[in-house]
Amino acid sequence: MTFSDDQLDRYARHIVLKEIGGAGQQRLLGAHVALIGAGGIGSPAIQYLAAAGVGRLTVIDDDQVSLSNLQRQTLYTTRDVGSNKVVMVANAVQRMNPDVRVSPRQMRIDADNAAALLFGVDVVLDGSDSFATRLIVADAALAKRIPLVSAAVGQFEGQLAVYRGYQADKPCYRCLVGNAPAMPDASCADQGVLGALTGVMGSLAAIEAIRQIVPFGEDSAGKLLLLDALAFRFRTIGLPKDPACRCAGG
Repeated sequence: MTFSDDQLDRYARHIVLKEIGGAGQQRLLGAHVALIGAGGIGSPAIQYLAAAGVGRLTVIDDDQVSLSNLQRQTLYTTRDVGSNKVVMVANAVQRMNPDVRVSPRQMRIDADNAAALLFGVDVVLDGSDSFATRLIVADAALAKRIPLVSAAVGQFEGQLAVYRGYQADKPCYRCLVGNAPAMPDASCADQGVLGALTGVMGSLAAIEAIRQIVPFGEDSAGKLLLLDALAFRFRTIGLPKDPACRCAGG
């Protein structure tokens, strides 16, 4: 694959990075990322993955834009209220970068359709607001041996991790949360969330999705990043594989 003059200009700041370079940018252009949710986390992640030239984005969300979304979901504007999010995403990305193809999926991912929706995907980025959905996505990514980037926010706190539980020394999502079939969801509508925090976590999630396509620096799988905006603090803790987890044969 060769770059056009426009692509050389567009991606110049990636190409000059020795950790990415021309070969890495080619890998990004040939990559396919699935995003679960186009909300607070998905919105900035979509923007940065599209700007980075990730060649295909499958965006899965069954929601419409509401006025209350606009405090944090910067991909949308007031005139988008009432429109399907995935349609607005496709329109926005088309304006942003013609190299990127968006496959909008106006639906909720579930146990019946997860395998089909994730077919051919290189990385899954989960920013959904449902614990049940996160378990479904995590199990599907594990079964299909796809790296999972999982980000979550609540009030003034955020967390981020990469899961590759199909590898012998790496955890899966259930190594963190266990085998509980369901947990109560903490709603932003009920608890609130700092809007800019979702931008930070979505941007960090985009970095980790890119890292899974073009490895650079230290491997982030097996670590959990915690952000406390009240205390102005980032912490990274080790997340080992649980020998009793299903991903370890337990």
